[in-house]
Amino acid sequence: MSKVIIVGGGAAGMMAAIAAAENGHQVKLIEKNDKLGKKIYITGKGRCNVTNACEMEDFFNSVVSNPKFLYSACYTFDNSAVIRMLEENGCNIKIERGDRAFPVSDHASDVIKALQKKMDTHHVKVYLKTKVKEVLVENHIVIGVLLEDKTTLFSDSVIITTGGLSYITTGSDGDGYRFAKQTGHQVTNLSPALVPLQVKEKWCLDLQGLALKNISILVEKDQKKVYEGFGEMLFTHFGVSGPLILSASSYISKNTKDCNCLIHLDLKPALSLEQLDKRLLRDFEEHNNKQFKNAVSGLFPSKLIPVMIQLSGINPDKKINEISKEERLQFVSLIKNVKITVVGTRDYNEAIITQGGISIKDLNPSTMESKLVKGLHFAGEVLDLDALTGGFNLQIAWSTGFLAGSSIE
Repeated sequence: MSKVIIVGGGAAGMMAAIAAAENGHQVKLIEKNDKLGKKIYITGKGRCNVTNACEMEDFFNSVVSNPKFLYSACYTFDNSAVIRMLEENGCNIKIERGDRAFPVSDHASDVIKALQKKMDTHHVKVYLKTKVKEVLVENHIVIGVLLEDKTTLFSDSVIITTGGLSYITTGSDGDGYRFAKQTGHQVTNLSPALVPLQVKEKWCLDLQGLALKNISILVEKDQKKVYEGFGEMLFTHFGVSGPLILSASSYISKNTKDCNCLIHLDLKPALSLEQLDKRLLRDFEEHNNKQFKNAVSGLFPSKLIPVMIQLSGINPDKKINEISKEERLQFVSLIKNVKITVVGTRDYNEAIITQGGISIKDLNPSTMESKLVKGLHFAGEVLDLDALTGGFNLQIAWSTGFLAGSSIE
């Protein structure tokens, strides 16, 4: 029986504790907050999107950074294993649109209860309101941790699962990166991801509160396509947000201010240019004697109409029968390609995850153990791993946490 200390009581930490304790090890889980899983409580708007029930090939396609590193972790403890474990411990799971998995109760607290039940079964000792100051290493072997109150806890293994920098109010303040650097590990560039975007165009701010559904976007970074998607977006007081934008942000968040980043918004993705032109011709024929500003109400939400008229460059008072074919075709092109310039992202307080982290080059993907310090493991968001929305990031936490815990000798 080994003595195992886990630093950080979030998703990865609790799963690591369960896996290590199941294998008969003596486990201490240290959490600086007054309760475990504080970030889990706010995921999925309080419902907790615990995983995604897709095929594993689709899962890896949804991982943005270093998907191949996750093969061992995710095949060892996959999405079905997560669902099975939660249900066996009293948290029934349902599958919703996009294969997103949620508690049947729609309460994230039930996920925490299931994990705590499993930990209690295997006698995991939990320390709350306890902060680790330093990871102790001698001769490249981990020997324990030093607490902030100067207490030393010795162990045979330490697993760091402290999370990233997103949602700082949940305790994610970068401790894990500090521990990694202190023990000789490389930390890659960090940036907020799955985060709303700030934009240049002032007209976007006029659309604050407007949600657009069934639209598509194509995002270019330095004139290269980096993301393409279909779904929903939202205009805000600073720019754009919503599911499509959050996903796109993961492909553009690094060094956004130093690049040319452009969103191409297609308001009518179901129609080709030719089909949309025919639709517009029918509308124009029906409103032949109306002014332009009064003839496009069927095309857009009311809040968007004045903006589209402004962007078209067509005089809003111009009669429909006076609009030239060239002007009409330019308007069709505009509808299919509204350009929005990204100037930056919002900060970590609005980011769902942190992009970047402890370099995977310093870790063994089969165990999550450091290649530099024997007995030291890392798991969860603290690693240079991230994915799109939809339960994928929590699955990364469950899988890497389980692998780290189950790899303790």
